[in-house]
Amino acid sequence: MFRRRQPFDTIAAVDLGSNSFHMIVARVRDGQVHVLDRLRETVRLASGLDHRGNISDEAMERGLACLERFGQRVRELPLGSVRAVGTNTLRKARDAGDFQERAREALGHPIEIIGGREEARLIYLGVAHSLADDGGRRLVVDIGGGSTELIIGERFEPIHMESLHMGCVSMGRWYFPNGEIKTTAWRAAEIAARLELQPIEGHYKRVGWQDSLGASGTLLAVARILREQGWCENGISMDGLRKLREALLKAGHVDRVDLKGLSEDRRPVLPGGVVVLVSIFEALQIEHMRVSDGALREGLVYDLLGRNGHEDVRSRTINGLMKRFQVDEAHALRVEHTSLQLVERVGEEWELDQDDAESLAWAARLHEVGLSISHSQYHKHGAYLVENADLAGFTLQGQQRMALLVRAHRRKFPTKPFEALPARERRVLQRLAILLRMAVLLHRARTDIEVPIQEIRVKDRSLKLRLAEGWLEAHPLTRADLEREAEHLRNAQFKLKFE
Repeated sequence: MFRRRQPFDTIAAVDLGSNSFHMIVARVRDGQVHVLDRLRETVRLASGLDHRGNISDEAMERGLACLERFGQRVRELPLGSVRAVGTNTLRKARDAGDFQERAREALGHPIEIIGGREEARLIYLGVAHSLADDGGRRLVVDIGGGSTELIIGERFEPIHMESLHMGCVSMGRWYFPNGEIKTTAWRAAEIAARLELQPIEGHYKRVGWQDSLGASGTLLAVARILREQGWCENGISMDGLRKLREALLKAGHVDRVDLKGLSEDRRPVLPGGVVVLVSIFEALQIEHMRVSDGALREGLVYDLLGRNGHEDVRSRTINGLMKRFQVDEAHALRVEHTSLQLVERVGEEWELDQDDAESLAWAARLHEVGLSISHSQYHKHGAYLVENADLAGFTLQGQQRMALLVRAHRRKFPTKPFEALPARERRVLQRLAILLRMAVLLHRARTDIEVPIQEIRVKDRSLKLRLAEGWLEAHPLTRADLEREAEHLRNAQFKLKFE
């Protein structure tokens, strides 16, 4: 039987942001989260990203050194109890895969990369859980190092989510190089920010909200400066932002900025963050914004808690996609059921765990999603949909895993897409693809009749299937399918036997 993940009493979340890395460690008691540790280090990964999309050696070493220190706290926690996610900079980096491998060794846990809208969903979840009130409809803003997320939601459910390509580090690099703060550059930065906001501002204002909240470093830093300067007693006001903008322009350089409440690690990225925030206030006509202690890392903790408590948003996402593209649910569930039976039987021999079983189950439910486009080559259409849709709860790698399984579930076994994967990942996904192919093939009749699998044996690159005596003789089309499948797999250097 494959290794099942057990509920965890201690969990942790690591946010590999473009400006700072954060970690939160929490104990779970009776479904409640009690924070044990919070760690934060300024890394400025985004400042090391060159025009070709490569992370500099210096920035990479800063990040790895930080994760080594974080790893001292969480390395001994069981796999699955720690979620570590990279955001905008790692989404853009061409060498993100190299960093992920080294980062995994440093932290002792896998590093995932999430899309912009998934980042927005998790931010909203973290903010919503940090509030003492149920509230009404709210706007949440998070300005990171390389991206800005804007979310409208109610209670714990985001309604509209956007991730924009501007952040405190990236705007600073583009418009305030070497720390100089010039009026002409500020105006150019504001125009760029407003252009980024333009496609969403009309829609957001029409939807509306009763309360606005800011999350993470830039918003918390600005609120602290405004409070200690006496420009806004609580949160962030438009009037206080105007005074802050004038103070920055008057200083002319970040080294000459003299503001109460400004920390040294925030100083270099303050102009870029403020220009984005001012633009948001003006575009969305915000007069005042509260700030929240909750953010992405808290969202990760509660999302992980939901997975352990059988409230996995990924199930809702998959079911929503099935309904949207009119997938034959009864048949998808048949294939899923048989796929999981197969992985139960061979999981130990093929070194498959709970995460692998989940990937197989999701792919089984979606294997026919491409039929909504065309029956011809529908496995390829389905793979494209799965890889490119915004799927709440899934990382970019998770979607790519599912897409590859959907792509490989029928016809010739595609060897090339697997070749670019690391050895362990390639081996696992090929095995999952073969199990999915078997489940699909055995249910070609699309009936609820149970397939009488008597025995299944596997080795490294072989699978032997024994069905009930006389069953194949009574189902000659299935026998023909298995013969054709053996040929497909033989071309991929894999041996299939059946009787």
